[in-house]
Amino acid sequence: MTTRIKDLSSFLVMDILEKAHELERQGRHIIHLEVGEPDFDTPSCITDAADKALKDGYTHYTHSLGIIELREAICEFYKNTYNVSISPGQVLVTSGTSPAMLLAFSALLEKSDEVIISDPHYACYPNFIKYLDAIPVMVPVFEDDGFQYRTAAIQEKITEKTRAILINSPSNPTGTLLSEERMKKIARLSPMIVSDEIYHGLVYEGMAHSILEYTDNAFVFNGFSKLYAMTGFRLGYVIAPEAYIRPMQILQQNFFISANAASQLAGIAALKKAGEDVAKMNRIYNERRKYLISRLRDMGFSITVEPTGAMYVFVNMSHISKDSYHLAFDILEKAGVGVTPGIDFGQNSEGYIRFSYANSLENIKEGMNRLEAYLANKEIINRELL
Repeated sequence: MTTRIKDLSSFLVMDILEKAHELERQGRHIIHLEVGEPDFDTPSCITDAADKALKDGYTHYTHSLGIIELREAICEFYKNTYNVSISPGQVLVTSGTSPAMLLAFSALLEKSDEVIISDPHYACYPNFIKYLDAIPVMVPVFEDDGFQYRTAAIQEKITEKTRAILINSPSNPTGTLLSEERMKKIARLSPMIVSDEIYHGLVYEGMAHSILEYTDNAFVFNGFSKLYAMTGFRLGYVIAPEAYIRPMQILQQNFFISANAASQLAGIAALKKAGEDVAKMNRIYNERRKYLISRLRDMGFSITVEPTGAMYVFVNMSHISKDSYHLAFDILEKAGVGVTPGIDFGQNSEGYIRFSYANSLENIKEGMNRLEAYLANKEIINRELL
C-alpha cells in the first residue's frame, strides 16, 4: 500500500452503515438516520427519460465534457436560479460529484499547496486534498455562529501557499447556510474559491447563493443526487474558469472517459421537468426537519442555530460522551438507531452527532423514541454507578 493511501482516513459514516447492515442480517430492525441519501423514489419524469434513452440506444460513450444539451441546461439553470451567466465551455459533466472534486483539485493543486476548509466539514474533503500531496488547513467554525466562517479567522490562515478557500452552503454536516454578506467577503479573500453546491435547492428558510454571483474565479461542484433523489444515477458536474476545463477534460478522458449516457439524458429531464416533484420532496423534508429539531430539544439538547438546509441536524452530545465514535456505535447497538459521529467531520466536531432526516417521518419518530429510551437507561445506569 502506498503512503498516499495509508494517510487517508476511512469514511466513518460508512463504518456505521456497514455495522448496521450486519445487525440487520442478524434480524435487528435498524432506523437509519446516518446516511444523507434521499429515501424518495426518483421522480417518474426522470426515470422515464432514462428508460427512453436506453431504449433509443443511448448506451455508448458521450463527449468527454458531457453532452452539449445537458451542459446548456445546466447553464440555463444557473441563469434562472442565480442570474449568473456561464457558457457550456465552462461545464464538465462527471459520474457523480466526487469525480468532479478529484478532477478539479488535480487541475488546481501542486504539492504542498494549501486549501482552507471549515471544521466541521464534509468528511471526504481533506482526503481529496491529501491524496494530491496538498495540505488541508482547518478553520474552526462554531455552533453559536451558525457554523459560518469568520472572515478574520480565514485571513489568519492565509499564506503564500494558499491556493483556494473551500465553502459548502448548505453545509454537510451542519445543515446551515453561509450568509450573502459572508460569501461576498470570502470571495474577496482568495484568488480561487471552491464551492460545493450539492445541497442547493434543499433550503427551507432563507436562500442559498452561488459563489458565482460574487466572483468568476471559482470552481463549483453540483449534481443530481440530493435534490432529485438520483444517487444511483451517478451524475454530477463542475463549473470552472475556461482555462481549467481542458486540463480536467484530459484527466476525464484518461480516468473516466465520460459520464453515463442515459444518466445525462435523465439529468436534462430533472432540470426541465422535475420542479413539482422537487417542491413536494422539499415540503416533506421540511416537515421532518421541524419534527426532528423539536424532539431533540424536548430531550434537552441545545440547538443554538436551527439548520435550514440540506438534510441534517448536528447536535452537541458532549455532555453524554466526548467520544462521538464510540457513542454512535453504542446508540446503534443498544438503540438500533444509525447516527454519524461528529469526529467524522473534523476535530472541532468531536462530541457532536449528526442526524439525517432523509427517512420517513414514521421512522424518524421511532428513532427518536428509541433514542429517548436509550438516554433514560443511560442516565439510570450512570446514577447506579455513583
